[in-house]
Amino acid sequence: MIDIQIIRDNPELVAQKAKEKGIQIDVDKLLELDVERKELIQSIEEMRKRRNEIADSMQGGRPADELIEEGRQIKIELSEREGYLKETEDQWLELLKSVPNLHFDDVPVGGEEASEEVDKFGEQSTGAKDHLDYMNERGWVDFDRGAKVAGAKFYFLKGDAALLENAILQFALALITQKGFEYMTVPHMVNSRTSQGAGFAPKSSEETNEYFVEDEDLTLIGTSEAPLTGYHADEIIDEASLPLLYAGYSPCYRREAGTYGKHTRGLFRVHQFNKLEMYAYTLAEQSEEMHERILAIEKELWQALAIPYHVINIASGDLGAPAAKKYDLEYWSKVDGAYRELTSCSNCTDFQARNLNIRVRRKDGTVELLHTLNGTAVALARSLVAIIEHYQTEDGKLRVPDVLKQYMGGKEVL
Repeated sequence: MIDIQIIRDNPELVAQKAKEKGIQIDVDKLLELDVERKELIQSIEEMRKRRNEIADSMQGGRPADELIEEGRQIKIELSEREGYLKETEDQWLELLKSVPNLHFDDVPVGGEEASEEVDKFGEQSTGAKDHLDYMNERGWVDFDRGAKVAGAKFYFLKGDAALLENAILQFALALITQKGFEYMTVPHMVNSRTSQGAGFAPKSSEETNEYFVEDEDLTLIGTSEAPLTGYHADEIIDEASLPLLYAGYSPCYRREAGTYGKHTRGLFRVHQFNKLEMYAYTLAEQSEEMHERILAIEKELWQALAIPYHVINIASGDLGAPAAKKYDLEYWSKVDGAYRELTSCSNCTDFQARNLNIRVRRKDGTVELLHTLNGTAVALARSLVAIIEHYQTEDGKLRVPDVLKQYMGGKEVL
């Protein structure tokens, strides 16, 4: 959520920013409920005060009949108003939760096509065998048996491909822990408060991309961002402890609803994959710098693997509700002759922290919300695709990237 005071002070700006994100909100209705809510709270407080005054006056003797009747009427009316307040607050909160985070002014406005390239690395060559054909020929992946045991878009990863995936993980983990990120494994399921607090759509939404556990308040995570956001829920963190940097490793489960027409072949878009995620808790004034720091780590990682890429500043209509700004790092596909998404990193400012009541105690004793950020180190399925496309040899072998050889038992060619 964003601060209600921002909406009170800047209703037109909030409405415009939401529109630029492609999210429909009713600011007028929200502010109408906000006024009604405040008036109800004030009247309830006044009635409670009068009720207590009457109760105090009844001590030590029989009260007047008029006072008894007033107390009885207050009890009835107070109960009614408290009921109205509950209904009003529920509607108010639902509308407030629908308001997306305000994107920064340097975010390009528009749909996916409006995103702007801000950096570039490597050459745009073409001419490689599709990763799925390449892996099937070598028995490295089995989608048929994956479908047999789980359904379409599930798979078994085998032999050298599975070892290569592990090598990518080990390399990325070594790099980001050297950068100060603490390695963590995380729960693969979170409750609805954590999932929605991190900004993911609830089960009732048509926009949801998560798998839900029937008859349980649990969701399979689509990224370790969700449990890492909830890790410090309802906590107050001392300023001296910030920034807190975590590296979360987990499987990720996604329905991939609404991906019709997008690039979906093979490993590129699947229902389950492994991912190493960077996550940061920072002071408000540090979050923009931290965002650039996370992006720099992503760039260093993929430069070390010698995979061509470009970085794009994601346009407002493709940001999603929690992010104030997001970068995508897209690798150059030698098969498709186009850039394909590989990693991303987002600055969610205080949006997630407000949802989950995560605060910082400043050195002067004041308490305020902190900022949260996340960034992909490696999404391993897509990482394999990029490496297979760029490290094929003319005789059909696969060269092992130099930085991965130490994690492949010294193997240089697969």
